[in-house]
Amino acid sequence: MSTTEDEPDTKKDHINKIVLSDDVQQAIEQVLQSSDPLDHPDFDPTDYVNQLFPNEQSLSNIDDVIAKMEYDISLIDDNIRSVVRGQVNTGENGRAALKEAQQSITQLFALITDIKSRAEKTEDMVKEITRDIKQLDSAKNNLTYAITTLNHLHMLVGGVENLKRLAERRQYGEILNPLQAIIEVNQHFQQYSEISQIQTLSSQVQQIQNELATQITEDFKNFFAPVPGGQQGGNRMTITQLKDACQVASVLDKPVKKNILKWYINLQLQEYVQLFHENQDIAWLDKIDKRYAWVKRHLLDFEEKYGTIFPLDWEISERITVQFCSITREELTKIMARRRTEIDVKLLLFAIQKTAAFEQLLDKRFIGTTLGETKPAEVAASEKPSFMDLIGVCFKPYLDIYTDSIDRSLAELIDQFAQQNQQNLTPKDGNASVFPNCAELFVFYKKCMVQCTQLSNEKPMYDLTLIFKKYLREYSAKVLDARIPKLQQNSSTTSISNSMSLLTKDLQNLSTAAGQVIHNFLKEGEAPRFNMDDIRKICYVLATAEYCLETVQQLEDKLKEKIEKSYVSRVDLSDEKDVFHRTISNCIQLLVQDLDTGCEQSLIMMAKMSWHNISNVGDQSSFVNHIVGNLKQSVPVIRDNLASSRKYYTQFCHKFVNSFIPKYINTLYKLRPTTTGSGSSSTSMVNSASGSSLSEGANNPSSNPAGNILGCEQLLLDTHSLKTVLMDLPSIGSQVQRKPPATYTKVVVKGMAKAEMVIKVVMQPIYPSALYIEQYLKLLPESSVVEFHKILEMKSVKKIEQQQLVELYKRSCPQQTVQGAAGAGDGLVVATVGSAGAASGGGGDAPMSQSQQAAALAATAISGAGSSIIALGDSLMDKGRIKKIENLIKNRLPN
Repeated sequence: MSTTEDEPDTKKDHINKIVLSDDVQQAIEQVLQSSDPLDHPDFDPTDYVNQLFPNEQSLSNIDDVIAKMEYDISLIDDNIRSVVRGQVNTGENGRAALKEAQQSITQLFALITDIKSRAEKTEDMVKEITRDIKQLDSAKNNLTYAITTLNHLHMLVGGVENLKRLAERRQYGEILNPLQAIIEVNQHFQQYSEISQIQTLSSQVQQIQNELATQITEDFKNFFAPVPGGQQGGNRMTITQLKDACQVASVLDKPVKKNILKWYINLQLQEYVQLFHENQDIAWLDKIDKRYAWVKRHLLDFEEKYGTIFPLDWEISERITVQFCSITREELTKIMARRRTEIDVKLLLFAIQKTAAFEQLLDKRFIGTTLGETKPAEVAASEKPSFMDLIGVCFKPYLDIYTDSIDRSLAELIDQFAQQNQQNLTPKDGNASVFPNCAELFVFYKKCMVQCTQLSNEKPMYDLTLIFKKYLREYSAKVLDARIPKLQQNSSTTSISNSMSLLTKDLQNLSTAAGQVIHNFLKEGEAPRFNMDDIRKICYVLATAEYCLETVQQLEDKLKEKIEKSYVSRVDLSDEKDVFHRTISNCIQLLVQDLDTGCEQSLIMMAKMSWHNISNVGDQSSFVNHIVGNLKQSVPVIRDNLASSRKYYTQFCHKFVNSFIPKYINTLYKLRPTTTGSGSSSTSMVNSASGSSLSEGANNPSSNPAGNILGCEQLLLDTHSLKTVLMDLPSIGSQVQRKPPATYTKVVVKGMAKAEMVIKVVMQPIYPSALYIEQYLKLLPESSVVEFHKILEMKSVKKIEQQQLVELYKRSCPQQTVQGAAGAGDGLVVATVGSAGAASGGGGDAPMSQSQQAAALAATAISGAGSSIIALGDSLMDKGRIKKIENLIKNRLPN
C-alpha cells in the first residue's frame, strides 16, 4: 500500500524536475529575452515569495497576486496547447518533402547522363575534323627538317674546303665563325655516322681541328721563342694574329687550350726557377721578399707587353701567379728540410710575415677561379677561394721553432719577475692592487695568441696553450708564493714567556695600571707576527692572485674561441685556476693565523686570571680590551687593502670567527670561575635526586651550597662584549658601517651563544641534581658526556660527585646525544631513561646493584616530579644577580 502511494509522488517529482545544460540555457535566453524572475535558471521560490510579501502588511494583496498568477498560468497553457496542436502535421509534411527531394535527385541524374553522352559525341567529331590538320603538320615538320639537314650538309661540304684554305693562310680571324658553325653542324650529323659520306666529312673536320691545334701551338712557340741576335724572323706572327689564334683555340678541344697554357706558363716562370734554384744564395728565407718582388715585376711586364693577346676568361695572370706559388711552396719545402738547423724564430717569422703579406695582396688582386687546379687539398677544401696559405702551408711543420722560442722567452720573463720580487716592493699608497708584472705577463700572452692565430690555429695553438699553462704555474710559484712574507722565529720567545708566566701568577689582583705594565712585558713573549707591511704584502699577493684567476678564465675562453674545433675539448686551464685558488686560500689562512696569534696571548691572560676570587662585576676585562685592540689594529688594514676583493675579505672574516670562537670556548673550559661551599657527600646527592627528598635538598644549605658566581657574571659580560665586537668585525674601525652578511652573523651568533650557555650552565647550582640536569639539557641540548665533564670541572665538582652526576646525565639526555658522546671516545656504558625504567620494573632476572638502584630512583624522581621540579628551579635561581648582569650588559650596549 505504501509503495502504491509513494509511486505517484515520485513520478510527480521526477516530472517537475527539469535540468537543462548550460548551452541550452544560453540558447533559450538568447531567443526568449525576459526579465521575469520566474524565467531565471536559478529561480528560488522561497526568495521570490519573500520579495512579494516582505512583511505582514503586504499579505493584504495576496488575492491580487494569486489572480495574476492564475492568469499567467492560463496564458502559458494556451501557448503550450497551440504549439502542441501545431506539431500534429509535422511528420506528414516531412515525408512529403523527402519524397519531393528524391524525385528531384532522379531528374538531376538523368540530365547528367545525357550531358556526358553528348560530350563524347562532340569529342569524336573534333577528332574527325583535326585528323587532316595533323597530317599536314607532320608533313610540314618533316619538310622543314629535311631542308635544314640539306643546308647543314651544304654548309659542312663547303665549309671544310673553306677552312683548309683559311688555315693555310693563317687567317685565324676569319676562321673563328665558320669553325664554330662547322663544329656544331658536325655534332648534328653524328647520329648519321653510319653513312659513308657523313663519316668522311666528319673525319675531315676532325683533321682540320688537329691541324689547327698543331699549327697554333707552333705559332705560339715561334713567336715567343728567343731569336739569336734579337731579330724577329720573317715568318713570325703578329700580336693580332695570336689574339685571333687564342679565340680559335678556345673553340677547339679543351686539351689544346690546356697545353698552350701549360707551355706558356712554364716559359714565363723558367727564369724564376733558374734564378731562385735551391743552390743559389738568393733562394734562402732571408731573401724571400725578392721572390715576391720578382713575380710582381714580371706580371707587370707581361701584362704591359702581351696582356692583350690572351682572352680575359683565360685568367693568364692568375694562372702564372698560382703556378708561381706552387713552385715556391715546393722549393721552400725542399730547402727548409735541407737547412733546418739554420732556421731560427726571427728568420721564420720574417718569412711567414712576408709570405702572408704577399698572399693578402693576391687575394685583393685576383678572384681565385683557377685555385682548385694546383692548391693543396686541405686548402682547396675551403668554401671561399683564397690565396692564404697557398705558400705559407710549407711553414707549418716548422712552427715548433716559434713555440720553443715563446717557451724560452716566457722562462726569461718569469726569471726577470722573480728577480724583481727580491726588491721588497710594497703596494703604492698602502692599497693593494695587482703586481705590474702580472699585467705584463698577460699582455705578452695576448700578443703571442694573436701572432699564433695568424700563423696557425691547430697544433701550434694547442702547443702554445700548454706553454701558457706551464708558466702560469711558474708565475704562481716563483712570483706570487715567493712574495708571501715568512715569519721569523725568535729563539728567546719561549724562555721569556715561561719567566713572565711565573710572575703573573702572583700579580693577578693588581690594579689596572699594574696590569697594563704586566701586559707590556707579556708582549715580549708573544709568538712572532707579521708587521703591517707584511700584511699589506699578503693582501697584495691575494689581489694579484684574484686578478690572475679571473684573467685565466678569460684566457681559456679566448683560446677555445680561436683554436680549431677539434682541439677545443683539450683546452683546459682548470688546474691553473686551482693553483691561484690555493694561493688565495693560503693568503687568507696566513691573515687568519696572524690575527689568531694576536688573540692567543689574550686568551692566555684570560686563563691565568683568578676568576673565583673576583669580588665585584665591573667593566669588561683587560683581555677583552687586548683582543679588541688587536682587531682594531689589524682588521682595518686588511679591509682597506682588500677593498677590490670584497668577497675574499668576507671569507677572511668567516674563517677568523670559525677559528677564534672554538678557541675561546676551549679557554672557558679551562677556567674555574665559581667556588663551592662545604662539600656534600655522595649520599646527599643521591638523596637529592630522589622524589622524597627534593624539598629537603632545596632547604638544606649543606646540600645546596651557593658558592661565588661573580666570576661567571664577569665572564658573561665579557662574552657579550666580544660577541658585539665580532658582529661588527667586517666594519670595525671604519667610518662607513655596513651590515655584515647574514651567513657571517649566523656563525657569530651560534658560536657565541654556546659560550654564553656554557657560562650560564656553570652559574646554575648542581643541587638538586635532577633540576641541574634538566636546566643543562635546555641550555646545551647538543652537548656530550665529554663536555659535561668539562663543565663539572669548571664548577670544581669533586670526582666522586662528578661520576654520579654523569650517570644521572646519561639517563636523562636523549639517546642520540649519548650515542654521539660514546662515539667520540667516552667509553662509558650508555643507558636511557627507558632502560632504567625497565630495570626498576623488574624486567630482568639479575638483581640490580646499588648504583643501578640509585639510578632507578633518580629516573623515577625525574619522571614523577613534573611541575614541582620547575617550580623548585625558579625558587632556587638567583634572580637578583641575573638581573644585575643584564643591566650591566644593557648599559654597555651602544644607544
